[in-house]
Amino acid sequence: MFEVSDTQKIGMGLLGFGTTFLFLGVLFFFDNALLAMGNVMFVSGVSLLIGLNNAGKFFFGANLKSSAMFFGGIFIVLIGYSIIGMLVESVGLFYLFSGFIPRIVPLLRSIPVVNSIFLIPGLNRLLDSLSTSKLPV
Repeated sequence: MFEVSDTQKIGMGLLGFGTTFLFLGVLFFFDNALLAMGNVMFVSGVSLLIGLNNAGKFFFGANLKSSAMFFGGIFIVLIGYSIIGMLVESVGLFYLFSGFIPRIVPLLRSIPVVNSIFLIPGLNRLLDSLSTSKLPV
């Protein structure tokens, strides 16, 4: 097994709180304060979880367009246009993590309870096409 350092534990906590605050911000009709706190916690949690050097390589490496969209969306949320900012941020986040989709879909299909979600015809076809095709960035 591998050890989890204290900074990684803090990163997991920040990532969890950031995701919760983002969910609550969307749930409460795009509340700017919750979305801003969620974005800051999410980015700092990812940075602490994978390390600052790896986070810099991930965000500012080969996929600069998607990183610019993600951080641009965060900036738009911070200045007060929460719905537009979340849309831009969501597209950037999707393209940032699109390289993981072909690996995650088979894993999710092997989980018994989650597997029933993949039986929805439209979602099944969409995830099949996402997991086999290379997404443009």
